[in-house]
Amino acid sequence: MSTSTRLLTGVLATTFAGTLLVSAAAQADREDWPESFTVGTASQGGTYFVYGSGWANLVADQLGLSGGGEVTGGPTQNLALVHGGDVAFGLTTMGPASDAVNGKSPLAPGVKMDNVCAMFPMYETPFSITALSDSGITSISEIPDGARIGFGPAASTSDTYFPAILEELGVNFDRRNGGWSDLGGQLQDGLLDVIAFAAGIPIPAVSQLEVQTDVNIVEFTEEEQQQVLDKFPVSAFQIPASTYTTLEEDARAVSMWNFAIAGCDLPEDFVYEVTKLTMENNDKMLDVHRSAATTIPENIQYNTVLPFHPGAARWYEENGYEIDPSMIKQ
Repeated sequence: MSTSTRLLTGVLATTFAGTLLVSAAAQADREDWPESFTVGTASQGGTYFVYGSGWANLVADQLGLSGGGEVTGGPTQNLALVHGGDVAFGLTTMGPASDAVNGKSPLAPGVKMDNVCAMFPMYETPFSITALSDSGITSISEIPDGARIGFGPAASTSDTYFPAILEELGVNFDRRNGGWSDLGGQLQDGLLDVIAFAAGIPIPAVSQLEVQTDVNIVEFTEEEQQQVLDKFPVSAFQIPASTYTTLEEDARAVSMWNFAIAGCDLPEDFVYEVTKLTMENNDKMLDVHRSAATTIPENIQYNTVLPFHPGAARWYEENGYEIDPSMIKQ
């Protein structure tokens, strides 16, 4: 055997052995991974279902696992399902998350859900108020006592938190529930005075109203916004003027962030790889749903409620995004 042949053989053998070692290490790292996983979403056809199911498929395909989205009752139920280990992952909003960790979940009163960890930010849900122009309502303080206000579907994030926000701001009202389009129609027909929705913008029902009649998009004053920020797990938000034809400039509002959550007892390496995949492939996430434009690591700051999973925290810290140690699950 020539010297060059022996050298080539040695290099190939070393490369093969190295490949085996890497493969063995990768396999060893996955020994405690689940073979399949489920993501708790919400009702079929909604943003949570589309986002969650698409994300589950992306993770399953890229990591070679079996996974998918599951229809659930939404943010509040997802917290309970993740806490109990019924699903590995879920989608939720900061309001129900705050209630869950403080033992105030309506699904399990008194139970502090301490097996729920944050993974990554999804998008924010703005709280916006609309009235007909001929009502004369141009500010929150002008909403009359006993006003009939439509808050969206019963038990939705909108219906759970918007009434409490308006009560905090001194508004007395007659509470009404229903689907977005139905309530928009009731406003136009004079059966409601105001609609107060927490939903992705532009809200189709409001856009439709604009086509048919004159409306006012009622913004928060700086003082009202700060009062709500101090009291509720919400963030400051500006509704861009381009959202509705009615707006001539951005409108001040508040929003509630949506986060993906994981069982705190899931393997650290598993959650690390899922977080890494999600945070490093925003183009693929945008293919899942356009709201993923804000599914970026800079927005982890908007979780002030849930501890981060150690696997997720490791990826953020490795990539220069600091998390207060007290906000990492021990």
